[in-house]
Amino acid sequence: MKVVHIIPGTADVFYCQNCMRDKELVMELRALGHEVVLVPMYLPLFSEGEELGSAAVPIFYGAVGVYLAQHFPALNRAPRWLKHLLDSRHLLRWVAKQSGTTRASGLEAMTLSVLQGENGGQKDELDYLISWLIHREKPDIVHLSNALLLGLAGRIKRELKVPVVCTLQDEDSWIDSMEPHAASEAWQIITEKARDIDAFLPVSNYYSHLMQQRLKGIDSDRFHRIPIGISLDQYTPSLLPPKNLTIGYLSKMTESLGLEVLIDAFIQLKQTLPLSSLQLKIMGGQTPDDGPFLQRLRNKLSEQGMLADVEFCEGLTKERRLEFLQSLSILSVPMPHPEAFGMFILEALACSVPVVQPGIGAFPEIITATGGGICYDPTAPRGLTEALKSLLLNPEAARTLGCTGRKNVRREFSIQRTAERILAVYKQCDTSHP
Repeated sequence: MKVVHIIPGTADVFYCQNCMRDKELVMELRALGHEVVLVPMYLPLFSEGEELGSAAVPIFYGAVGVYLAQHFPALNRAPRWLKHLLDSRHLLRWVAKQSGTTRASGLEAMTLSVLQGENGGQKDELDYLISWLIHREKPDIVHLSNALLLGLAGRIKRELKVPVVCTLQDEDSWIDSMEPHAASEAWQIITEKARDIDAFLPVSNYYSHLMQQRLKGIDSDRFHRIPIGISLDQYTPSLLPPKNLTIGYLSKMTESLGLEVLIDAFIQLKQTLPLSSLQLKIMGGQTPDDGPFLQRLRNKLSEQGMLADVEFCEGLTKERRLEFLQSLSILSVPMPHPEAFGMFILEALACSVPVVQPGIGAFPEIITATGGGICYDPTAPRGLTEALKSLLLNPEAARTLGCTGRKNVRREFSIQRTAERILAVYKQCDTSHP
């Protein structure tokens, strides 16, 4: 089977669950003998996926050209060579590191325009993508990375005459952070465009239910829950426990994902005599928008005399993440808003590191399925602090949770199982497609 997988790139700026999820799937499908073409949109691929792509595959809807054309519509008629120049990989990698490229605020008009597909301001870009798919690739199925790409689906189905499937993961957080009127319009467009999708692949029961409520009128039998899987070959527990008890955070270093909540809990815990030597390690990358927030955290830690006990780790490669995870006693990413899955949970548990997460979104579902951690009430004043303390002061319980979690991740959340489930949906769509 030949699959075209269309993925928005991030140029490796921060810990992107969707990027890693897609990379793992592409690698496994190829290992199973299927031809998978990775097609980047907006920005170049993450470094771990670079070898999966091809220099012959253009970056479609390049972020620079699309942004400029949105504000200067005459650029839509610019020759293709000029658009290629604006969207060179070198320039796009530089742009990805600037402020505002990875947040919805300020990009409402462009988001709505791309969702409108052939009726939006990027019609020429869509024409270019469709022509390239028809004349160069001729896939059996097209897989969209998320629902923000639904504007592509109608033309793909009509002109390529192939099924289109779409993974669902945390689109709501992007859309709902837009201006209210724009968010409402985006949901209306997505609901309309959802009719062009043969199968939706939400990553959890929680998110499947949420998106079925959002996409009114779409039959429930088009939703196929397929949890994220990871390639487990390199994930191993540390042979020795960390020298000092160490909490870890693995996600983008930004205010909206609860990093300051964890910093506050860390400060409270270190003021407890048995935990005075506690350490904290933070990994996940950042954008310039996050700079003032991170400086505020450093100032807060410095005022408490604890800055030297916190390490802001550089790098996002798999090797660096494994080294990071193997140095931890516990991992926690205390997001204040519901999450569709939490790939960092799988990565931590695969290394036998237990997790402590708020009891919202898909976290209770994933932690119940893995048995590798505990959930706390995020509305309780010291909910996170007490949950972390309960495991830090009971290393045997923490070790049991980590071992249980590792066993269940290996059994239920391997990329092999994920690929098998997705292939079954591909085949079902291919059989039923006219």
